[in-house]
Amino acid sequence: MRDEDAEREPIIVDDGWPDHSGAADASVPPARRRLFWPLRLVLRFWRQLLALILLLVIAAAIWLSVTAPLSRSLEPISPPSITLAASDGTPIAAKGAIIAAPVELAKLPPHVAGAFMAIEDRRFYDHWGVDPWGIARAAWRNLVAGGVREGGSTITQQLAKVAFLNDERRFGRKAQEMLIAFWLEAWLTKDQILERYLSNVYFGDNVYGLRAAARHYFSRDVERLTVGEAAMLAGLVKAPSRLAPTRNLAGARARARLVLAAMVETGAITEAQARAAQPIRLRVTRDRQMPGGTYFADWVLPAARDQAGAVYERQVIRTTLDRRLQKIAERVVRQNAIADTQMALVAMRPDGQVVAMVGGRSYRESPFNRATQARRQPGSTFKLFVYLAAIRAGMTPDTIVDDSPVTIDGWSPTNNDGRYRGRITLRQAFALSSNVVAARLAERVGRRAVIQAARDLGITSPLGDQPSLALGTSGVTLIELTAAYAAVAGNALPVTPYGLPRAEEGWLSAVWNRPGKLGQRERDMLLDLLSAAVDSGTGRRAALSIDAFGKTGTTQNARDAIFVGFAGDLVVGVWVGRDDNRPIPGISGGGAPARAWADFMAGAIDGAALAPAPEDEPENLIDPVGALVDADNMTVDIDIGPIDLGVTIDGDGVTVSDAAEGETGPGPAGESPPESRRPPPVPAPPRGEPRIP
Repeated sequence: MRDEDAEREPIIVDDGWPDHSGAADASVPPARRRLFWPLRLVLRFWRQLLALILLLVIAAAIWLSVTAPLSRSLEPISPPSITLAASDGTPIAAKGAIIAAPVELAKLPPHVAGAFMAIEDRRFYDHWGVDPWGIARAAWRNLVAGGVREGGSTITQQLAKVAFLNDERRFGRKAQEMLIAFWLEAWLTKDQILERYLSNVYFGDNVYGLRAAARHYFSRDVERLTVGEAAMLAGLVKAPSRLAPTRNLAGARARARLVLAAMVETGAITEAQARAAQPIRLRVTRDRQMPGGTYFADWVLPAARDQAGAVYERQVIRTTLDRRLQKIAERVVRQNAIADTQMALVAMRPDGQVVAMVGGRSYRESPFNRATQARRQPGSTFKLFVYLAAIRAGMTPDTIVDDSPVTIDGWSPTNNDGRYRGRITLRQAFALSSNVVAARLAERVGRRAVIQAARDLGITSPLGDQPSLALGTSGVTLIELTAAYAAVAGNALPVTPYGLPRAEEGWLSAVWNRPGKLGQRERDMLLDLLSAAVDSGTGRRAALSIDAFGKTGTTQNARDAIFVGFAGDLVVGVWVGRDDNRPIPGISGGGAPARAWADFMAGAIDGAALAPAPEDEPENLIDPVGALVDADNMTVDIDIGPIDLGVTIDGDGVTVSDAAEGETGPGPAGESPPESRRPPPVPAPPRGEPRIP
């Protein structure tokens, strides 16, 4: 049996054919040479590959050593400062940071450092600046979540980024960050790294450093922070601008609960301590030395901070503000504001680029921005969404609608002068700003369709599903409303207002983020309606020598007056009202706001101003086509200072009424009474084709 095995051995080692010569010993050496020569090729390939990788690593190390700021990575970090500049580079505001003395780790309660390590870097004391396990764990969780939910950067890497680099997302910056992290780990102790990190990280509200944050949000020294307070501050680091508790307390508390759970997992606190730490309450300390600025600068600052990446050196951030247009806006507000009232104006391009902003009569007296922070009823400017829903339902500007009294769920909207015109076109109803037609339309197409139209054009504020929705009784901000009209002007929706120049998108991002559009039919008909309101409707005082489109709005008891519209390449919204919400007798969206809008456009767009009336001909106060209401009566609007009066002549004699677009009686139980409108003269007869700018 052994002899047979010996004879078959060469058959297996060689090429599979039996060797009948009996020279088994002679066939062994060649077989071994044929077995190992492929291995030599593989080994040679791997040696060359490793040599190439080593050369690349050396080259990368040399490049990083030259480009990374290692020479200053151990120096003290200077306080951050941002200078905001207009689109032409001219400085418009300087913003300094709120800072305090550095923290000393030995004097902090253990749970303070434990909170930051639990949520940001659990293996802080076990790695050398970069944590492969942390990177792998974050990658796995992001994969399971289907998106980026967790980062793998260590505290050392975060210190390298916020202190010495920008926030640009590219491989070179990440490599520099890792090299600086190794450098910091080599020259500083772990406690020194953690102290620098806690003393300089950004906590939102323009506050840098843990000591300053403790005083700002909780009015206490950092050495006396409670478990809950430490958890909330540690949770802010992920997204300080978005989670700042002064703006988003619910979000900050939710994030703090995650931190507390992480602290329990790491053993920093017990479950009993975590339960006792909630709810976390604020005791905000406002900085008495308010940094200089403007309404626009205050609005754009959070975005500027995010773009700067919390770099700790003076930076100049260029904005979209147009200095020439801003001066015109300030002049218009100064000249048109009515005594004891506020006026706000925001101007943007159709894509949302904000070029001018005035949030009130005086920033020095009141930095509250009424263009971006005040949520007020939009009045009849909201009817844009009602009529868009009607157009989507198949109606046209020539569709006949019923302008007669109606009762909906116990609520009866009224037109201001109590007069109703019966069967009129959709175009006439929009130009007249008929309340009863708007209410009827909303019920006919469905209030949910109206809400969806508003959402499609970019309205994000809560909208009440109630009968008076059609009359604009749900509060929105002026900038939000203006952006919705910009969506119509540029036919790209929704429009997000922005104050910092946008980086050019790659083709893939441009395709993925491609905005929606209105159908050509929808847009043409909306332009038809909006031009009718300016040409012969409630917005006649906004008329220009070029095509203009817009809508007036006046809320109940004349508490708010608004005009929003567009012409050329500008979309502008103007609001007039009082901060205490008291009525302004005689005010209307077709009065002071429309005049201010036209004044701004005339200065902003060459050739837009209307030519003055000839001296030998008195100004015609009556629209030659739209003044005739019917064969027996007509209506004239007269301005007496800020007061707009309507004079109606008919078979019953002469009636003098408030020319404001009006107010209504109480609405359905549980809701505020909506606004109403006094219809202006009937506009021109229907046109066959819509006007397109």
